[in-house]
Amino acid sequence: MYLNCHSYYSLRYGTIAPKQLLAIASANGVNTLALTDINNTSASLDFVRLSEKYNIKPVLGVDFRNGAQQQFVLLAKNNNGFKNINSYLSTFLHDDTLKIPETAPELNDTFVIYPYKNGVNYNLRHNEFLGIKPQDLNALKFSKWNKLQHKLVILKTVSFQNKKGFNMHRLLRAIDNNTLLSKLSKNEEGQPNDTMLPYNELCDTYNEFPQLIKNTKSVLEGCQIEFDFSQETPNNQKSYTKTEASDFELLKKLTYEGLPYRYKTPNNIIHERIKKELNIIKEKGFVSYFLINWRILEYARSKGYYHVGRGSGANSIVAYLLKITDVDPVELDLYFERFINLYRKNPPDFDIDFSWTDRDDVTNFIFKTFKNTALLTVYNTFKFKAAVRELGKVFGLPKTEIDKLTRGKYQLQNLDKLSQLVIKYSEYIQGFPNYLGIHASGIIISEKPIHYYTATFLPPKGYATTHFDMVVAEDIGLYKFDILSQRGLGKIKDAVEIVTYNHPEQVPIDIHDIKRFKQDERIKYLLKNAKAIGCFYVESPAMRMLLKKLQVDNYLGLVAASSIIRPGVAKSGMMREYILRYRYPERIKKAHPVLLKIMPETYGVMVYQEDVIKVAHIYGGLTLGEADKLRRGMSGKFRSREEFLQVKQLFFNNCKQKGEAEATTQDIWRQIESFAGYAFAKGHSASYAVESYQSLFLKAYFPLEYMVATINNFGGFYNTELYVHEARMHQGIIEAPCINQSFNQTIIKGKTIVLGFMFLHALEQKTISKILSDRQKNGIFKSLDHFIERVPISIEQISILIKINAFRFTGINKRELLWEAHLKISKTVIKDHVITLFKTQRINYKTPQLSSSGLENAFDEMELLGFPLCNPFHLLQNPTNNPLRATHLITLENKTITIEGYLVTVKNTRTANGKTMHFGTFLDYDGNFIDTVHFPPIASKYPFRGKGIYSITGKIIVEFDCVTIEVSAMERSAIIEDPRYAVNSVNKTFQNKKSFATHKANQLSPMSPKSI
Repeated sequence: MYLNCHSYYSLRYGTIAPKQLLAIASANGVNTLALTDINNTSASLDFVRLSEKYNIKPVLGVDFRNGAQQQFVLLAKNNNGFKNINSYLSTFLHDDTLKIPETAPELNDTFVIYPYKNGVNYNLRHNEFLGIKPQDLNALKFSKWNKLQHKLVILKTVSFQNKKGFNMHRLLRAIDNNTLLSKLSKNEEGQPNDTMLPYNELCDTYNEFPQLIKNTKSVLEGCQIEFDFSQETPNNQKSYTKTEASDFELLKKLTYEGLPYRYKTPNNIIHERIKKELNIIKEKGFVSYFLINWRILEYARSKGYYHVGRGSGANSIVAYLLKITDVDPVELDLYFERFINLYRKNPPDFDIDFSWTDRDDVTNFIFKTFKNTALLTVYNTFKFKAAVRELGKVFGLPKTEIDKLTRGKYQLQNLDKLSQLVIKYSEYIQGFPNYLGIHASGIIISEKPIHYYTATFLPPKGYATTHFDMVVAEDIGLYKFDILSQRGLGKIKDAVEIVTYNHPEQVPIDIHDIKRFKQDERIKYLLKNAKAIGCFYVESPAMRMLLKKLQVDNYLGLVAASSIIRPGVAKSGMMREYILRYRYPERIKKAHPVLLKIMPETYGVMVYQEDVIKVAHIYGGLTLGEADKLRRGMSGKFRSREEFLQVKQLFFNNCKQKGEAEATTQDIWRQIESFAGYAFAKGHSASYAVESYQSLFLKAYFPLEYMVATINNFGGFYNTELYVHEARMHQGIIEAPCINQSFNQTIIKGKTIVLGFMFLHALEQKTISKILSDRQKNGIFKSLDHFIERVPISIEQISILIKINAFRFTGINKRELLWEAHLKISKTVIKDHVITLFKTQRINYKTPQLSSSGLENAFDEMELLGFPLCNPFHLLQNPTNNPLRATHLITLENKTITIEGYLVTVKNTRTANGKTMHFGTFLDYDGNFIDTVHFPPIASKYPFRGKGIYSITGKIIVEFDCVTIEVSAMERSAIIEDPRYAVNSVNKTFQNKKSFATHKANQLSPMSPKSI
C-alpha cells in the first residue's frame, strides 16, 4: 500500500536506512513496499536483496523532484521498466541545467503517479494515476476526481520513522539549502506525518474510498522486479570476441604465445599449472575478464605506458604469461586456491597501476572501447566532526563555538542547549550518506546496459558513474576493473628518460629486467641498510625501520616485509614474532607444528591472505568454499554479514571436534581477525616488490636522476624538501630556479640540479608558459630589461622571480633588481607586447647600491619554495655546539641524551585506550635520520609546534639494531629573526639615514616608486 517510500539515500532528505525501512514495514504488517528515493537509485538493489529476509515483495521506482517539489513518481512494472526509469533519470543527472517537467514521459513498463493538486486538470494515460494523500481526502469528496476513482491511488509518503526522524530531516534540509534552521522554508520540508502507519490503520484511513485501496493493490501486484544475487555467473561483458568459445581459443593462444618470453625451458609443473588454470577460468566464466584486462594493457604498452598488475590475480600464471602481471607464481610458489578455485564465485582481483599522467588516457580508452561501461560510486557519509560543523551553522552558532565543538574541547553537561543539540543530532546523522563520489579506481563493464541496474550521474571527469558502490556491484555479479594511478610509476618512467639525456653514453635501461635486479649487490646494500628514500613502498619511516630490523637483502624477504608492515599483522603482534623468528632461528621451534608445516617460508607466522585460507582449511577444517567466504570477510566489506559469522562458528566447532586446545584456537582466530581490511595476497606483495626493485635499481645507479624524477612527480611518502635533501646527500648541487635554465619541471645537468618554476608558490602557470615560449622562440635573456621587453609580466610575478634569484646570471644583487623592476613595470593590467616598428626607449633609473646576504636568500626561499636551500641548522638563533649525531646513537643504548633534529614528518596514532601518541622522524645536522617515539604523557606535555629544529631529550632504545629515542622532553629551537625585516640587518645595509628611511617606506608599500 506504500507507493512512495524514501530511505536516507534520498540525500539530505530521508532519514531511514534501507534495512531499517524494511524492518519497519515488516513490523507494521506490510508485505509489499515500493522504494522510491528522490532522484536516486543507490539503495534499490540492496533493497531487493534484503527484502527476502523480511518476507516483503520489493517494488522499485524513483520520486522525481526539483529540490523538494514533487513532480511525479515512476514505478517499474519489471526490470525493463526499471531500466527505462534509470535512463530517464540519468538525462537530468548528466545535465544539471535540465529541470524535471511536470508531466512524465511515456516509458514502457512503468506506472506514473502524480501528486493530487486541487483544481489542476490532468490528462491521464492508461498507466498514470493521481496519488491521494491522507490530507487530500476531504478535498477529494468535492472534486470531479471523486467520480473517477479508477484513476486514483493511495499516496502515503514515508520519509522518516518518528518525530526524531522528522527533526533530523529538517536539519538535513537546512544543510542542503545552506540556511539557518529558523529560516528554512516550509516548502523545503516534508510533512511531519510522512511516517509509516500499520497496514490496517492505513486501510482504515481510506475506508470511505475502497476503490483507492483496490487500485493501489493492483498497481503493486502489477510490479515484479527480480535480480539474481546468487553470483553463479558474472554479469560482466560475457564475450570479448563474438562468442565465448572464440574467447577461450584466443585466451589459450595468447597464453602459450607468452611462454617463450617468460620461461626459456618450461617444465611439467608450468604446463600443468597452465592447463589447470585455463580449465577453471573457462568453467567459472572469467575468460572475457582476463581478455579485457589484456586488451587494456596492450593499449597501454602501445602508448609506452608503464604499469604494475597486482591483486590476487598476481597468483595466476595465465596473467603472468599475458603480461598482466610481472610476478612468477611458480617461482614464488603462490597458492593457487587464493587466485581461483571452483568454489570461488567472483573473479580474481586485478589492480592495475598506471602513472598518474597516463591513467586518464587509459580510462578514456576503456570507455571508448567497451559499450556498457561506468565508474563506480562511493558513498561520502557524514563524519562526526563534519556533521558538528554543518549543524553548528544550521543552529547559528558562532565560528569559535563550532571550532570548540569539533575539537572535542567540552564537557557535554556544561554546554548550552543549542550546542547540546548540535552534538546530539551529529551523532544521529553520523554515517548517513551525504553525497555520491567516485571510487578511486573501480570501473564496471557490463553485458547488459548499465541502466538495467542503476541510474548514473556525470561527475566533473565526464564519465557515467553508478549510484551503487563496489559492494552492491559485487552482490549483483558486476566485478570491477581497478585502474589506479600512482606517482611511483611516473617516477620510474621519468627517471629512465632523465638518465637517457643526462648520460647519453649509457646503454638503454631495461627497467623490466627484474631477474637481474634481484641479484644486484648495490640493491642488496640499499635494502639491508634501509637507504631507500624515494623508492616505492620501502621509504616510509616504518618500512625503513622494519628493513633495518630484518636486514632484508633479497626478493622473498622484501615480499614478506611488504605484507607484515600492514596494520593487521603489526597490531596482532605477528610482525614482532616474525622478526624474532627471522633473526633468531632457534625461536622457530616454538611455533605451532601445524602452522609451521602450513607456512614454513614465514616460520609459521601468518603473513599473507592465503596463509589465512590455508590455516582455515587445514587447521580449522573449513572447505575451500567456506574459506572463500572467510577471504571475502577479510576485506572488511562483509564482516557484519551472517555468512561470515557462521564461518567463524564453524571454525571453532571444527577445532573443538579435532581436540585442539581452546586457548590456541582463540589465539589463531585472533590472528585471522587481525587481517580484516588489511590483508595482502602474496602475489599482491610480490607485485609491490617488483616496483620496489625497479626504483631501487635507479636509486642505486642513478640517484640524482632518480631524485629529480621523484621531485617532478611530487615525491612519494615525504614532501619535496626531503627529496631535495636526499639529492644533496648524493653530491647533487642544488640551484634555485633560473630564468635562462629552468623549465616547468626540475632539470639536471651533470650533477647540477636546477629547480623548476612549478615549485615556486604563487608563480602563475601563464607566466611560466610565457617565459618558456619566448625563450624557445628568441633565445636566452641577457638582462632584466631584455626580459621585461620580451615577456609581459606583472610586478607581483616578476618580484617572485627576482626574490628567488632567478636573474642571478646578471651579476646584479636581487635587491637592486627589485628596485629596477618597480621603477620600470607599471602596476596596470599587463597585456601582451605588441610588436612595433620602433623599439621603445626605456629610461635608465639610478638605483641605490644594495646587498643581500645568504640568510636573506634562505628566508626568501622559505617563503617561495617552502624550504631553504641551505642547511636549516644555519638559521638557528643560537647555533648548536652539540657534537652528538645520529650515527653515534647506536653506541649509547639505554643512555639519556639530548640531540637536535630538523622535523621531517610525524605519524599520529592512538594507544589501545584511545590516547594520542606520536612517532617522529628528524634529520640531524649532518642530514641523517633520527627516529623518535612520544608516549601519551610526553605527547601531551611537549607537543609538536610545526616545522623547525627541535632539541630532543630522551632514552636511546636499540631493538634489532634499530635505534629510536624514547622522548622525555622536547622543545623547538628559535631561528634567527627574519633578516629582511630585522632592524640590525637593515642598519648594516643602509649606512645613512636617507636610504634607511626610504627602505622603511618600501617595507610598508613594497618598493613602489610612488611611495618614494
